[in-house]
Amino acid sequence: MSIRIILADDHDIVRHGLCQALLQEEDMEIVGQAGDGRSTVAMARKLLPDVVLMDISMPNLNGIDATREIRRETPRVRVVALSMHAAPKRVTEMFRAGASAYLLKACDFSELVRAIRTVVDGKTYVSPSISDGFVNEMMYATEKPEPTAFSLLTHREREVLQLVTEGRTTREMASCLHISPKTVEAQRLRMMNKLGIGNVVKLTKYAIQEGLTSAEP
Repeated sequence: MSIRIILADDHDIVRHGLCQALLQEEDMEIVGQAGDGRSTVAMARKLLPDVVLMDISMPNLNGIDATREIRRETPRVRVVALSMHAAPKRVTEMFRAGASAYLLKACDFSELVRAIRTVVDGKTYVSPSISDGFVNEMMYATEKPEPTAFSLLTHREREVLQLVTEGRTTREMASCLHISPKTVEAQRLRMMNKLGIGNVVKLTKYAIQEGLTSAEP
């Protein structure tokens, strides 16, 4: 049977290139493509693929939170992170969210194919190009690690933070999250108080630093 794959990346050209390359593998098929995290979660829920090839920096919902939702709702689906970010903190958060593999977009295509087959076999794959930093991060983490957006904020607060930094209005955020505008305002105020940040420019810089968005201030 073929390995059924969803491609999740906010760049059409990246998805197209990956699709054309993976279709050359006799044991792989592309069952869906998504350009944002929220669509990826919905597609995984509907199509139940074997693997989701996941970018981290995506609009509406970042790849880390999208991975967490997919793994919670459809635990049999494996997530392979394919990102331009090599920072150990990003790698660690992605694995904490439930990813089974992490590779850089600069990797050889043969390595990506190997990683996909590895996770389908129920194993974990970490690219050698980032494994040293990741292992050091895990081995030498302090008992009280540096707080991140994923430890400080709730899932809903992270969603609001990302949408704020992407320039969404309160009404747009309420529609996207299926909550009332008053709830959005309450979540935004709570989130800003927790972070001690009072303006959108600083919030955006923080969100980029934490891997929640790639939007520029």
